Amino acid sequence: MCGIVGYLGTQRAAPLLLEGLGRLEHRGYDSAGVAVLAGTGIRVAKRAGRVRDLADGLPRRFAGKVGIGHTRWATHGPANDVNAHPHTDAKGLVAVVHNGIIDNAAALRDELADTGVDLASDTDTEVLAHLVAASEAETLEAKVAEALGRVEGTYGVAVLHVDFPDRLVVARNGSPLIIGVGDKEMHVASDLAALVRYTTTVAHLDDGEMATLTPTGFTTYRIGAGGIAATDRRAAPVDIDPEAYDAGEHASYMHKEIAEQPAAAERVLRGRLDERFGTSHLGGLNLDARELRAIRRVKILGCGSAYYVGQMGAMLVEELARVPADAEAASEFRYRNPIIEPDTLYVAVSQSGETVDTLLAVQEIRRKGGRVIGLVNVVGSAIAREVDGGIYLHAGPEVAVASTKALTNMFLGFAMLALQLGRVRDLSIADGRRLIAGLEALPRQIEEVLAGEERLEALARKLADAPSLFFVGRVRGFPVAREGAQKFKEISYRHAEAYQTSELKHGPLALISPDVPTVAIVPGDELVERNVGALHEIAARGGPLVVVTHEDVAMRGLECDRVVVPRSERELDPILLTVPLQLLAYHAALHLGHDIDKPRNLAKSVTVE
Repeated sequence: MCGIVGYLGTQRAAPLLLEGLGRLEHRGYDSAGVAVLAGTGIRVAKRAGRVRDLADGLPRRFAGKVGIGHTRWATHGPANDVNAHPHTDAKGLVAVVHNGIIDNAAALRDELADTGVDLASDTDTEVLAHLVAASEAETLEAKVAEALGRVEGTYGVAVLHVDFPDRLVVARNGSPLIIGVGDKEMHVASDLAALVRYTTTVAHLDDGEMATLTPTGFTTYRIGAGGIAATDRRAAPVDIDPEAYDAGEHASYMHKEIAEQPAAAERVLRGRLDERFGTSHLGGLNLDARELRAIRRVKILGCGSAYYVGQMGAMLVEELARVPADAEAASEFRYRNPIIEPDTLYVAVSQSGETVDTLLAVQEIRRKGGRVIGLVNVVGSAIAREVDGGIYLHAGPEVAVASTKALTNMFLGFAMLALQLGRVRDLSIADGRRLIAGLEALPRQIEEVLAGEERLEALARKLADAPSLFFVGRVRGFPVAREGAQKFKEISYRHAEAYQTSELKHGPLALISPDVPTVAIVPGDELVERNVGALHEIAARGGPLVVVTHEDVAMRGLECDRVVVPRSERELDPILLTVPLQLLAYHAALHLGHDIDKPRNLAKSVTVE
């Protein structure tokens, strides 16, 4: 959600900024802009629309070797040229780009207006430019720190100043910023994707931290009530292949990432399964067997797809470890003044590791003395640094807004956590080995599901024309249905709602008609007869049916379109039932002509509340 890039060095800044912004398009945005510092002062170009529109309209002579850029996702004020970043003060001394939300922006705008400042935009960000410009401090670092001291809210900021042409000053509080170290040049970005073409030596800023970038290096500071104090932040290499951020032969990143799931699943499992003892080894948890046995409850926190896969994970923990477990939307957690129990293990789930609602939930738990671990996909991310331990997902970079391979690896992470918790309790070694065999078979079985893409494409075209859909399932199938509805609505823009199959008679059945298809999740488990019976009730009312199920499940004469997935161990069935729903959503959106990787109004990494 929004994106920041910055550069200073020996090359022209503008082309590098534009390329960096292009690599941040997956985060979600509605306008873009760049500012460069040249001999004549700060030059700004910005406009509503895509980065390519900005590039096409950029003046030919847009020189300068220091610059900042931004992709904006509208919060304060509509998406237009004026509200796009960067923002400057009235004299053009300062240019600022900003991710986050300034909570007291209205009060600051009023205060500035009372002093005669003419604010040009509707944004909260513009006040920062005026505050920095008005500061009488002697250094740019002190000016920025003084301005930020007036601000309440979240920010990732990068600041240019005409009087300090040899530097950029950046700061973070709740919105990610990463410094990239090059050869006689420095980069900064809000996402590693914008940096990997130029460097893989990076430093992640912590909340409350500021940095000065010059072409030869960087210096970090802690912002406090008494000013700034130096910190010892060091850069370190990250092991990422830049080609991982290219779609390659695929028409979209989402399609590429769906296809990468077998390989991603193999990576997250590699070296973590112990067939001899029927358990998993998750050293990153930082919990020994005694501490694992002392856990009396597991609480999982996530947002969107991470929340739904958290529900799948809670069921795994209860079934395998016989420990009470539940999942909750992280966005609601801290607002109900939660009771944090010392014998509860809290699990924060986030692909990016920067989801602000989940990060704030983690901080609430830690403030109250709880133990929290993370399931994240990005090394060095905010949640990864904040938690007591965790499981890296090793899914590789995920660019599409709709999560696929990261979600699959989240499920596998929960399966391994539940297995380890179970084996230190009463789960038998035979059951442990049974589950390990099931986990090891999953990459091949996912490949089998993907091989049926042509049939799923045909079904998706039929579903795409419906104005509204139901996704239904019971017990293990219900979070699968919720995730299926989420995928369908976010990229096809069709209304899709998930219900427990058992709840159909309690209201939703009134909406069943030939115009409202139902996608039903029917694993071959102990509830198959009840599930099939409920589907007959839908068919009797003319509702079209797509049933995701196993080969040996009998439909008892039910007229429906069947999608058959391989049978796994019953506890692991949910992930194989989920994969075809990804392809249904993908091909429905493709049929409707939507921008699959960048669905409207959504962002890959939600970094504001």
